[in-house]
Amino acid sequence: MEALKIIANPLSSFFFTCILLLFANAASAKTHYHDFVIQATPVKRLCKTHNTITVNGQFPGPTLEVNNGDTLVVNVVNRARYNVTIHWHGVRQMRTAWADGPEFITQCPIRPGKSYTYRFTIQGQEGTLWWHAHSSWLRATVYGALIIHPKEGENYPFPKPKRETPILLGEWWDKNPIDVIRQATRTGAAPNVSDAYTFNGQPGDLYKCSSQDTTVVHMDSGDTNLLRVINAGLNQQLFLTVANHKFTVVGADASYVKPFTTSVLMLGPGQTTDVLIKADQPAARYYMAARAYASAQGAPFDNTTTTAILEYKTASCSSNCVKSKPVFPSLPAYNDTATATAFTTKFRSPRKVEVPTEIDENLFITVGLGLNNCASGARSRNCQGPNGTRFTASMNNVSFVLPSNFSLLQAHHKGIPGVFSTDFPAVPPVKFDYTGNVSRSLWQPTRGTRLYNLKYGARVQVVLQGTSIFTAENHPIHLHGYDFYIIAEGFGNFNPKTDTAKFNLVDPPLRNTASVPVNGWAVIRFVADNPGVWLMHCHLDVHITWGLAMAFLVENGISELESLEAPPEDLPVC
Repeated sequence: MEALKIIANPLSSFFFTCILLLFANAASAKTHYHDFVIQATPVKRLCKTHNTITVNGQFPGPTLEVNNGDTLVVNVVNRARYNVTIHWHGVRQMRTAWADGPEFITQCPIRPGKSYTYRFTIQGQEGTLWWHAHSSWLRATVYGALIIHPKEGENYPFPKPKRETPILLGEWWDKNPIDVIRQATRTGAAPNVSDAYTFNGQPGDLYKCSSQDTTVVHMDSGDTNLLRVINAGLNQQLFLTVANHKFTVVGADASYVKPFTTSVLMLGPGQTTDVLIKADQPAARYYMAARAYASAQGAPFDNTTTTAILEYKTASCSSNCVKSKPVFPSLPAYNDTATATAFTTKFRSPRKVEVPTEIDENLFITVGLGLNNCASGARSRNCQGPNGTRFTASMNNVSFVLPSNFSLLQAHHKGIPGVFSTDFPAVPPVKFDYTGNVSRSLWQPTRGTRLYNLKYGARVQVVLQGTSIFTAENHPIHLHGYDFYIIAEGFGNFNPKTDTAKFNLVDPPLRNTASVPVNGWAVIRFVADNPGVWLMHCHLDVHITWGLAMAFLVENGISELESLEAPPEDLPVC
């Protein structure tokens, strides 16, 4: 009788339905358990075998597949000789900053012989993300795809493709990547560029000793394939094309986008792009090719081209097309900024979105390189940068220094003094012509571990302004723990009087990594609704090594659901 009374009341009936839906959703969400063993594994590329750091002996590492709402529990055991952490790139980590992974930011590293279990839930994200090491240059080989399908029973907002294929673009050094960055850190010079780019770990037909293992993507005539493209490269933006085919872009950084058609993709390291490709050409073999978008004038870069093969699996093709040479695509010029810009500015959210319009925190942050003068008496072998200097990089003239005895999150959580300060400048200490001819007196930044404090719920706007110090280039800026709206981008110096007219406050794209144009700027907005310490940095690893980073300290809100969870018991100690 009581149950009948509840259902008879329409309001009670509504709440009863809501509770049932809540339980149904909770029931359909799963917990996925994985073991990651970090270990040295013999990997042969470009005719040479290297003892390469891998996960579970695989290169690239395992692909993890989950549904929106699922929980991941990944036990990482370090059997390598280096410290390691794993970052789940683009995962919001709501209240679980302890699982974010950047070394000395949210955790101390996992020492050789030790382990740590990452536990987090995927909430409201669908599409392609990825995971990678976030310690020194280990992510050169320690990386893999993280695929988030819609909740069970829900569909993509586009026709379901016949196939789905992760495409991980990487960079390969014909030596130990850790030795490459250690040598550069010793000398102060730029590190050696990579020797090859890779498709799913394989360089492809244009490199020595590689054609027998070239990655092949199979398709049936008339079918549509969802390619989940990830730029897992360490230091290079990449163009990607497929001969005689076009892409329909449907997602980026685990958010859906308003579909658009393009013949070329450009991804900065850290970015993902989901594209549909239809097998609508004569049955044959077609090269997919990727090579550098190199925006820094005069800077050395790896100018090689990696290939994979798109192969039609049809009867008419099986006998003769395997023998025929694949059709080669045209690629943009290495410095084709116009093509890169045309691509990045096409992104829109599928519908009108809630962009913060009232702003509580308005930051203007310069991003760029610098040169440190060597002290008198310094050895020339440690001053191998231009004119006897050492390379550096900074945000707002602060070159970021990682702590070494505590992680920043631990120091914040426990109130440990002396590890960091919260005086990161909201504007550059000196105003100058950022993209012009910059005075040499501004090329040498200060060093520090300076954070910027944000109240829970603060509505934040950040203008990211590239500089031409030493050389201007496109910087992929990644913010941990958040997605943000990119409301505008442009070239030259950002002008608040005229450039605000370009702001898209209707349907800007939601991303976790923004390509700040060469000699230009980008404007992002987000709401600080996730407590913790969150790194914002250039995803060119050579630049983060030099200090092109800062971090936001987001305070707890009022309730438990607005507060950082307690640290896990197995959190590594420094």
